Parts: sequence; C-alpha cells; structure tokens
Amino acid sequence: MKGIVGKKIGMTQVFNQDGTVVPVTVVEVEPNVVTQVKTVEKDGYNAVQIGYATIREKLVNKPKKGHFEKAGVTPKRKVKEFRVGSVEDFSIGQELSVDIFQEGTKVDVTGITKGKGFQGVIKRHGQSRGPMSHGSRYHRRPGSMGASAYPGKVFKGKKLPGQMGTVQVTIQNLEVVKVDAEKNVVLVKGAVPGPKRGVITIKQAKKQAN
Repeated sequence: MKGIVGKKIGMTQVFNQDGTVVPVTVVEVEPNVVTQVKTVEKDGYNAVQIGYATIREKLVNKPKKGHFEKAGVTPKRKVKEFRVGSVEDFSIGQELSVDIFQEGTKVDVTGITKGKGFQGVIKRHGQSRGPMSHGSRYHRRPGSMGASAYPGKVFKGKKLPGQMGTVQVTIQNLEVVKVDAEKNVVLVKGAVPGPKRGVITIKQAKKQAN
C-alpha cells in the first residue's frame, strides 16, 4: 500500500495528446518523513507512520515532541499511518515524495469536506418540498416524525435538519494524470474532497476499477 499526505491547491485542466480536455486537481506534496516503522513481531502488523508539514516545536505537546525526537525528525503537523505488506523498503527518517506514484496509477483520495453549516432536509438529504401554494402550509419542513404513543421517540438516524459537511470522505479510483517531482506536485483527474489548502491523503487504490 503506497500512501502520501499533501495539500489541495485547486483545480485546473490539462490537454491530452489527442486534444481532450481533462479536469484535474492540483495537490502539493511537501516531502513526507517516516516517523515510525511498525512490524508484525513488535506491533502485530506491518505499517509505516509518516509526518507531513513541519511546524514549530512550541506547537507540539510533550508526548509528540518525544516521539519526533526519538525518530530524529522535526515536529510535524499531520501524522498518518499506512499499512504495508513489507517494511523492508522503509526506514525512520526516510523522505517520501510524489515520485512514489506514476502517471496512470489509480488512487483513493481522502479529505475533509467543506462545511455547509446548519441545513434543512432538502439541501442536506435531497428530500422533496411540498406544494408552494393553495394554503398547504407544508413547504420545506422535514415531515411527520411517525412517533405517537408508540414508540414515543424519534429513532436515531432519522433524516432531519442539522450540521452539514466537515466529514471525512474518500473518492476511489481516481487517476494520476501527471507527477512533477521538481515542483512536488501531483495532478489527479477529477475533484477531491475538501477546500483549497485542505490536507488530503492519496493512497494506492484499494478496489481497482475495470
């Protein structure tokens, strides 16, 4: 499993050799540093922990500070763990850049979606509105709760108004269109979750599309 953490810059478009326009998301990847290597013998599974985005030492607490000092790396803003089949190719302090991916590779991209605030059921859940005329008095409300003497409560999970967005979302099987190792930039076909400058994770696709 290959994985890396980067920052969403925005969207643009590129042209294929045949002139086809391809919409892409630009992801800037500051070199990730391996902060810990986990093995089956010691931890019960193989994994690589990487750190992204260097920050000032005063911004980390003592446990994290000790963890980074043990690894011999500068404090990082984001720490992410990736399961791997073998840890032989990884070592503490090793830098990982965008060149771990090649053009045409299928990837899964994870990010935190944009916050939409408090929204009603029509925008939040795609429900239909009622008649807007003839005194229906039912326009954009959530509708009947279906709860009378029994069960006498609203079941958990019912689609109601509430906070929308700011949730983790993964888009699967996106294609890597271009990798620029000099500028530490990778172009991913299509849109990815999150606002501009949002932190996203790019991983090797778990379910390869046919």
